[in-house]
Amino acid sequence: MQLAALVLMLAQASTTGALPAPAPKDAVPAPTPQPTPAGPLVALDIVLGRNPLGTITVALDPQKAPLSVENFLGYVRSGHYDGTVFHRVMAGFMIQGGGYTSELEEKPTGPPIRNEARNGLRNSRGTIAMARLNDPNSATSEFYINLRDNHRLDFGIGGAGYAVFGRVIEGMDVVDKIAQLPTTRRGQHEDVPQTTVLIRRARELKPGEPATAR
Repeated sequence: MQLAALVLMLAQASTTGALPAPAPKDAVPAPTPQPTPAGPLVALDIVLGRNPLGTITVALDPQKAPLSVENFLGYVRSGHYDGTVFHRVMAGFMIQGGGYTSELEEKPTGPPIRNEARNGLRNSRGTIAMARLNDPNSATSEFYINLRDNHRLDFGIGGAGYAVFGRVIEGMDVVDKIAQLPTTRRGQHEDVPQTTVLIRRARELKPGEPATAR
């Protein structure tokens, strides 16, 4: 079955961003080392229920993914991500967020952007990429973080692919804690963490600014 059809069938937890189902767990390869981008840094301060969980810091790659980085930073600077949740968590695959409130109400977004999956960046463990619908050029605010090497999401392997635009440089332990949470179904959404995983604040870091949650 082609990836496009598979995406439509498995758009389980988002109307604005869909990904295929994970590969079998026994197929997990060793993570592929990748260089750290030298672009802007964004810190995501995470709250689990009522308790701070930690901070996820991502380094963005404007040279390889200029449209995706500009798009992501636009949502960061506007405060769009503040108060959104990781609404889709699939252990051994990825965690997805950036589009819904804690009540799973979809937030308004800007226009979709062009898919940059041909940029040579791979969907490896710890990378951040744009979620989208079946249309390759449908990504808006939603993003996901790869929990393993998901190279079948790369351009040319599974069709148009999903655009990677940066990687986690601090807080992968926080990502892994999110990935271990039990999930449930809420309305049309599957794989929703039973305990709310809130992005309390998304902030662009100034040079030399520590990422520790404030």
